[in-house]
Amino acid sequence: MSARENILAAVRANRPLGDHPLPELPIFPFEAGEGLVASFLRNLEAMGGHGIEGQSIDAFLQEQFPQAKVIASAVPEYRGNRDLMGVAAPRDLADVDITIVRASFGVAETGSVLLPDTALVTNAAAYLAQHLVVLLAPAAIVPTLQEAYRRPEFHEC
Repeated sequence: MSARENILAAVRANRPLGDHPLPELPIFPFEAGEGLVASFLRNLEAMGGHGIEGQSIDAFLQEQFPQAKVIASAVPEYRGNRDLMGVAAPRDLADVDITIVRASFGVAETGSVLLPDTALVTNAAAYLAQHLVVLLAPAAIVPTLQEAYRRPEFHEC
């Protein structure tokens, strides 16, 4: 038996019997005096992202990425020139400049977003593109991670 198998067997043998439900998750207060969207954008920028409000996708892409040639889109609002449904292998996305996806929701506290596999069509689209453009409805921003954990989309990933 390998070391890995020995460790897993020991864990299984010493697992407590019975049902052990997870504790209730508290909701901690979040002071967003500036508003959820402003807090989200501030924290997104602190993580190295860049957020904008109220600009069309076309205008944003032209302004931020004028040299982009290959754009893969997983959203109906913008038609890219690389069909994600036709991707047979991740290497088919090696030359993608921009991938556009829609987040299920965002978290103001951290500036993070939830990108389920269904939103990506193929998960390679998110990490092989040179730039990832994420669309997020302002109404889909929750204040804290604790509230994000309560969203049904969080448990579907």
